Amino acid sequence: MKNRLRKFSKENITFNIQSIIMSVLMAITVVTIVVMGFLLYHRFKLAIDRMAVANTESNVESMVDRVNADLLDMRQIFNAANYNIVQEFDISSREFTEQFSLLYETNSDKVQSVALYGSDGKLISSEPVSVEKKIDVTRQDWYRNAEDAIENIHFSVPHIQNLFADGSYRFHRVVSLSRYVDVNDGDKPRSGVLLVDMKYSVIEDVLKQINDSSEGIYYYLISRDGEIIYHPRRAEMDRGLFNEKSVGTAKYEDGTYSINADGHRESIVVGSIAYTGWKLVGVVPESVQTASINRFRYYVFTTITILLMMLLYGNRLVSRKISKPIRQLEESVKDHEAGGKPDIYIGGSTEIRHLGYSVQKSYEQIETLMEEIIRQQNERRKSELDALQSQINPHFLYNTLESITWMIEAYKNEGAVVMISELAKLLRVSLSRGKTIISIKDELQHSRSYMNIQKIRYKNAFSVTFDVDDSLYAFCIVKLVLQPILENAINYGINGTDDCGEIKISGKMENGLIILSVTDNGIGMCSEEVSRLLTDEKRVHKHGSGVGLVNVNNRIKIVFGKEYGIVVESEPDEGTTVSICIPAVLYTEENRKALEGGNLHEKENEQKKEPQRE
Repeated sequence: MKNRLRKFSKENITFNIQSIIMSVLMAITVVTIVVMGFLLYHRFKLAIDRMAVANTESNVESMVDRVNADLLDMRQIFNAANYNIVQEFDISSREFTEQFSLLYETNSDKVQSVALYGSDGKLISSEPVSVEKKIDVTRQDWYRNAEDAIENIHFSVPHIQNLFADGSYRFHRVVSLSRYVDVNDGDKPRSGVLLVDMKYSVIEDVLKQINDSSEGIYYYLISRDGEIIYHPRRAEMDRGLFNEKSVGTAKYEDGTYSINADGHRESIVVGSIAYTGWKLVGVVPESVQTASINRFRYYVFTTITILLMMLLYGNRLVSRKISKPIRQLEESVKDHEAGGKPDIYIGGSTEIRHLGYSVQKSYEQIETLMEEIIRQQNERRKSELDALQSQINPHFLYNTLESITWMIEAYKNEGAVVMISELAKLLRVSLSRGKTIISIKDELQHSRSYMNIQKIRYKNAFSVTFDVDDSLYAFCIVKLVLQPILENAINYGINGTDDCGEIKISGKMENGLIILSVTDNGIGMCSEEVSRLLTDEKRVHKHGSGVGLVNVNNRIKIVFGKEYGIVVESEPDEGTTVSICIPAVLYTEENRKALEGGNLHEKENEQKKEPQRE
């Protein structure tokens, strides 16, 4: 035996050392992987930042070239209108009108309108031909800018074209190109302002295309003063939901900058548009960089997870031999807790084997104690029911027999026969061969007999109505629970009233529960007295059996469970309603025996606990 103990001790020491070695190796490996992952994450973060900024710089440069090309086309269109038409032809000639119209039709994909105004602000010619609105053009920015610097073509910021009415009631957003020009009007030298309205969509489509294809990075266009020309979130800016620091950005020269925007770091790339002084800005929010880093973080996490799983699998193979006896002991204990009675596993090392012996012995002792407790509880339940049901008022029997005797002596034989018949029915149900559980049909028969006897005794001082659904007759109920309630309704409710008393017995099914109610139109009770009815077991009864509602309530709870019993509703001078709430259990011999032995209630509790265990 000592040798075996030494052998087990040596094996345990070996197992413990193996566990320690595996734990240390696992810790070193985890630390190494975490450190390498952190370093790799930091290097990748820097690379992601540089890549995002580099891509934005490339896009800004490309977009600047495209916008410059579109504006160059517009300058060429403007110069063609000036030098090839305005300077070449007389404004009153047919050739002028034809060339003016031809220029517009050729470039209508980019040009919204072309107009020539005199130095006094009056319209000389326009394409397409439309109705001129009554607007003083000399006060508009594009006209004044042309007058201030005669030699240059001026680009306005986007605005709504409001000079002409084309009948479509549409508002066209344009960028106006204007310049002070010489006009041929016969022999008279004149001057005027040439206006070419470029469609805003020319710029918008280019910028919208790149914004739609960018993931989080966005691009916008501003004037030299910081006024927004195009922004993908313009609608949000107009509603005050988004703010862009465009005025400060307009001061930056071409290049890349890192700025602080509302507490967040972001990178901006600035590029200037030729001829106009406009600036194209590409914004790389911190969230874009974070999203890319998060994706990389996922790959790093996946790699680390795979490595850890491989290490854990190896550790499992090594530690399986150590943990196998413990797991087998645990499984046998779980099976035992689940309701089975398997043999507790006894094996493995000395400590585990001793633990198995102890658990096995404990379970055996617990089972013995539980059987004894169940037996004692069943005996106690039966004794309580027997004691409670034995508390039938003997005075009722004495008074009934005296009434029968008096009726016979008074030669009221028919009434005496009725009372004897009803008493026989009552006693038949009361005895019930020692049964404590009967059908609702028998309980109602007992109540009818009792009330028929009482009506004769009280000379029909009250009326009785039974309104119970026939479908309830086949269900179980504790014997003699309605009679004490009816007795209280007569003694406490009907007696003492001047009017004819009314007692109604009703029954229905609600949500799988059976509700039997006794309602009287008697004197009623205050709320304080109602609250004492089911709680004050030492309450002295002035009338009746003394059994009371406490007795009935306790009997119902003993059989069906604590969630069932009696509910009392009463108002002074309004009457009283006493309701019995019990579960719907069909009256069968099996269910009757189960209820009387307390087995059905215990079975239901076990069924409720099983899902919780799962």
